[in-house]
Amino acid sequence: MCSTVNVDFTAAKKAPKGKEAPKDAPKEAPKEAPAEPPKEAHPEDQSPTAEEPTGVFLKKPDSVSVETGKDAVVQAKVNGKELQGKPTIKWFKGKWQELGSKSGARFSFKEAHDAASNVYTVELHIGKVVLGDRGDYRAHLACPPLLSPAPRQDASGQSLESFKRTGEGKSDEAGELDFSGLLKKREVVEEEKKKKKKDEDDLGIPPEIWELLKGAKKSEYEKIAFQYGITDLRGMLKRLKKAKVEVKKSAAFVTKLDPAYQVDRGNKVKLVVEISDPDLPLKWYKNGQEIKPSSKYVFENVGKKRILTINKCTLADDAAYEVAVKDEKCFTELFVKEPPVLIVTPLEDQQVFVGDRVEMVVEVSEEGAQVMWLKDGVELTREDSYKARYRFKKDGKRHILIYSDVTQEDGGRYKVMTNGGECEADLIVEEKQLEVLQDIADLTVKAAEQAVFKCEVSDEKVTGKWYKNGVEVRPSKRITISHIGRFHKLVIDDVRPEDEGDYTFVPDGYALSLSAKLNFLEIKVEYVPKQEPPKIHLDCSGKTSDNSIVVVAGNKLRLDVAITGEPPPVATWMKGDEAGSCGCVQVFSVTEGRVRVEQRVDSSSFVIESAERADEGRYTIKVTNPAGEDVASIFLRVVDVPDPPEAVRVTSVGEDWAILVWEPPKYDGGQPVTGYLLERKKKGSQRWMKLNFEVFTELTYESTKMIEGVLYEMRVFAVNAIGVSQPSMNTKPFMPIAPTSEPLHLTVEDVTDTTTTLKWRPPDRIGAGGIDGYLVEYCLEGSEGWSPANTQPVERCGFTVKDLPTGARILFRVVGVNIAGRSQPATLAQPVTIREIVEQPKIRLPRHLRQTYIRKVGEALNLVIPFQGKPRPQVVWTKGGAPVDTSRVHVRTSDFDTVFFVRQAARSDSGEYELSVQIENMKDTATIRIRVVEKAGPPQNVMVKEVWGTNALVEWQPPKDDGNSEVTGYFVQKADKKTMVRAQGRRAEGGGPSWIHRARLRGWEATAQSAPPLSSCRVPSPGITFKPPEYKEHDFRTPPKFLTPLIDRVVVAGYPAPLNCAVRGHPKPKVVWMKNKMEIGEDPKFLMTNYQGVLTLNIRRLSPFDAGTYSCQAVNELGEALAECKLEVRGERLRARPPDLGAEQSLGWGGLGPGQCGPKQRGLGGGGGGGGAKKKKSQFGPKQRGPSAMHDTRGAGAGVGGPRG
Repeated sequence: MCSTVNVDFTAAKKAPKGKEAPKDAPKEAPKEAPAEPPKEAHPEDQSPTAEEPTGVFLKKPDSVSVETGKDAVVQAKVNGKELQGKPTIKWFKGKWQELGSKSGARFSFKEAHDAASNVYTVELHIGKVVLGDRGDYRAHLACPPLLSPAPRQDASGQSLESFKRTGEGKSDEAGELDFSGLLKKREVVEEEKKKKKKDEDDLGIPPEIWELLKGAKKSEYEKIAFQYGITDLRGMLKRLKKAKVEVKKSAAFVTKLDPAYQVDRGNKVKLVVEISDPDLPLKWYKNGQEIKPSSKYVFENVGKKRILTINKCTLADDAAYEVAVKDEKCFTELFVKEPPVLIVTPLEDQQVFVGDRVEMVVEVSEEGAQVMWLKDGVELTREDSYKARYRFKKDGKRHILIYSDVTQEDGGRYKVMTNGGECEADLIVEEKQLEVLQDIADLTVKAAEQAVFKCEVSDEKVTGKWYKNGVEVRPSKRITISHIGRFHKLVIDDVRPEDEGDYTFVPDGYALSLSAKLNFLEIKVEYVPKQEPPKIHLDCSGKTSDNSIVVVAGNKLRLDVAITGEPPPVATWMKGDEAGSCGCVQVFSVTEGRVRVEQRVDSSSFVIESAERADEGRYTIKVTNPAGEDVASIFLRVVDVPDPPEAVRVTSVGEDWAILVWEPPKYDGGQPVTGYLLERKKKGSQRWMKLNFEVFTELTYESTKMIEGVLYEMRVFAVNAIGVSQPSMNTKPFMPIAPTSEPLHLTVEDVTDTTTTLKWRPPDRIGAGGIDGYLVEYCLEGSEGWSPANTQPVERCGFTVKDLPTGARILFRVVGVNIAGRSQPATLAQPVTIREIVEQPKIRLPRHLRQTYIRKVGEALNLVIPFQGKPRPQVVWTKGGAPVDTSRVHVRTSDFDTVFFVRQAARSDSGEYELSVQIENMKDTATIRIRVVEKAGPPQNVMVKEVWGTNALVEWQPPKDDGNSEVTGYFVQKADKKTMVRAQGRRAEGGGPSWIHRARLRGWEATAQSAPPLSSCRVPSPGITFKPPEYKEHDFRTPPKFLTPLIDRVVVAGYPAPLNCAVRGHPKPKVVWMKNKMEIGEDPKFLMTNYQGVLTLNIRRLSPFDAGTYSCQAVNELGEALAECKLEVRGERLRARPPDLGAEQSLGWGGLGPGQCGPKQRGLGGGGGGGGAKKKKSQFGPKQRGPSAMHDTRGAGAGVGGPRG
């Protein structure tokens, strides 16, 4: 049992009452009269859109209308009293598509059971509906109902309940059967079944989506189904297969536009349509707006074809285009593809402090490109920039991420991604260490005087609070708190006894506090005698056991010493030993300057502005009056940051590491050096990167994670309790380089009594340091001492070790050497016995010398015959058993071949030559047959034996000299005696002259000398009349046609740019050059030439204003032709210097190796393979060029057109 509901998402339609769609029943029941009054329904089942509860379904699903993107709920209620047990409800969409867990997260199902009324409530929830969700939905009840009496059926299977009795108020057995009502009902049922079948065939898919599917390609079916939420792919494909698309033949268009076009940004695209009548008016539209011809949009008419060319496509050209001819239109869509955005300058690692301004910069290849910023894998967006205190900035091709006030939370791994690459960098944010440059000093102040607490910290931005005995101090009329730069002051005017206590300054955000004590000096009025000895009341803050004061270099020192005495004593400040002990005492008396003395009635102050190292020493204050004197001394110790470390150098390097050593600074600043900080950077960069964050206490450091082949510099800072020193001198630039791997495939090539020849292959890994050469070493078997065979490295992969003891067994090894040192050795597995191996002699006769070798008289004889054998064999040439004539024959013999050479061959040089190669009693021989030939002599006794008709019988005898070659045939020629015009093998035209016959014979590779002419003979011939054929004059006129079109070019500004094309036409066409559809006049910047149809437009000294579309138009009386090209002008650049290549390898300027092209082949690479940087001799034949696109010797660089090879 099932019930159906219709869900519509495009328009809100209410379902009519009583509408239901059982599987085998119509959706709308026919109206019957008379209608019985409805029975009372359960209160829960009453709904304005629900059908009256009948049967198992108390409430059937209602039709739903909902907007796209919102949620939809379909509900049904089942009467449990009519069922045997708990029902199982399944939901279906359309004909048979079951909705379940595999339908997606948007479809959810809910069941509830009311035990009191025994009613089951089922719901179907569809979240965020899409257009494809529209259609019919069925709720299928899987549990069978209780047994009930079946309706009566007749013999044909028709239900008798379908019949109704006529008459009112009669029982079912009374009255006549209403057959007409039964027939009407059957017609309605049939119509409903057809409608139901049609709806099921539609699969619940709207008609507009069917139209979209019919016009789409098969490859796009799955994409459209996913976009519109169609899950029944099999049913959809089945329906599309049955559908027949009628193709309406167009009356105006022969060929319509393609459904879509795609082009890269910056390129041009052509939209081509062919119409049936060339006189029909045609218009182009873009997004409904008519397109007018311009330099960007170019219209062309070629026969019946109409072409729209869009130049320099941008993203604004990504639109829908249509072409209209009268009332017919055809449409297409143009997709402009963005080129990949490459990263030109990547991000760099940065190390900053909290509160600094940070700019992370990346440069890409295109202006206005879209980039994505990520921090620790999370995308940074402009919406979140206000919360995170960052902002984005674009400056041409540069994209900048800016933190105006960076925090520690902003540190992390940053990544920039484009559609063509990505880069990463680390941002390290450190907390600034706050340093106390001047501490607060304890004060002793009298009543009504002023008390000033002052301190200095290293950061000007740091704020803080003042506390007295733990309670915050607030400003008032007597108390002033100020913050100027690095100085913080607390000033108390008119000091009172209650102001006495402990005062503390606490910087905000730091676990640090500075404390000092304010002592209130009470003045007691007592009887004082007129004379009182002077007394120094020394209150030295930071004093030690020897009464010393420590001050940081650069800070201000003020020593306020209270003195008493009557009459007021006179204070004197001195530096050096005790007063009067020696003559090296320095007395201070000036009241202005960097070091000064300030005198008051009851105190004396000694001030040093910006303390220096030279100020360190013992200072003495001496006070005197008539009643006596008093002396006190203070030792002033000036501490400073240490000097920079010395002798910083790199002692060794590896593949990605380097060892750095240094010496301690000469001056430690008065405090012991606690450690060192190290930094490194790439040479040429301005950004230093810290290598350690905790101080390093050793004098040797190993720096790792470096890039091989990159130059680095390093420096060191010394650290003590005062601070960090200035940086040391930078190390000399160094490059992390590793030795090469061991050489490969070490083998023995040859062994003699005193030498051994080794060969090997280069190492598998060479690295950035390259390889300088190889060292060969050997040692006797059983010994451990290796002896060098060569002191200087050899560059080739082979070496002969000489002066070895005969018969010894020796091991050999080879090591590679570069700037980083020696590689691991490659050692022979077995020792080599130093004894020459006897190899049997053998002549390897070339194939062309195994048969008779034939040359012409006067040509050179040059035979190269290789052989093998050890030791070097003895080679002997003989002819007929006798030695060869050394005056004519030159023989040169090497270790592996012999050369037989005759400068000019003569017939006497013909014959059989024997070559013998002998080693002791072993011998090998070979025979070479040489024949020197020349032209044969003339035939003898040539005579005409008989003449009949137009025929003549000629006989002759063979020549005396056959030219040292067999006569293979003869040539017979005849000539008119009057004109002596020779004819070969046929008679001449004309009437009855006399003829001269003579014979010629063919020799070997040459024509024999002619025989002397015979006596004349007359050959009769009938009269022949010459009738010249009639010729029809050919029409050579042709319309203009470009044989070679113009080609788009990209040229650097400042250079000339020739534009070439070739045109054919008769009569000679008139040529007009245009730029951006404007004719180029007599401008001296442009030089136009026409040489036999080859047209050239030479543009001198290009500038960016010369860029554009250039066209050449050829016109004659038969028609016209047009060729176009695009010229792009780029800014001037420095030309890269081509690599310096050896003599055996000449590369074309473009990074391509020497090609191996055949004759008349041209390379497609950057330049001619033979045209190297040093203009060395080409390795190609005549008319050959550099490597083509099919060659294996292909370089990596893009060529710029090298010279011909």
